[in-house]
Amino acid sequence: MFLFAPLLVLGAIGFFCWLLFTLAVFALPSVAGVYAGIWAYHTGAGTLGAIVVGFVAAGATFGLGQLLLIFVPWTWAKLLIIAVYTAPAVVAGYSATHGITLMAMSSPVWQTAFSVIGAIAVGITALLRISGMAAFAEQR
Repeated sequence: MFLFAPLLVLGAIGFFCWLLFTLAVFALPSVAGVYAGIWAYHTGAGTLGAIVVGFVAAGATFGLGQLLLIFVPWTWAKLLIIAVYTAPAVVAGYSATHGITLMAMSSPVWQTAFSVIGAIAVGITALLRISGMAAFAEQR
């Protein structure tokens, strides 16, 4: 059991890092869906209504971004749209990396350093993936 614990921890960290890199593109639609669902719940929509509103808001946010990337002809505007969709991914990357480093090391300086490195890595990944969506939309 003692030998399998470090392997299990490394496997879990690797899985969560893979999940973070994969889902970083959807950070803004996810946040929009969660906030819209919370708003709907607090205005009396109930649990099911809040879930439906959250999913609709997340889908609309993602769809709006895709439509803007397809139909906006200016490169500077596309870069601005990509930056708006990348910024929440950077925050999510910082938070996730900081959570992992809190468990792994005790020095606050190194925690912050690794968290910034994680935020940069997730941000670059999200930037490239969203830019790839924009390039794919232009090829159609």
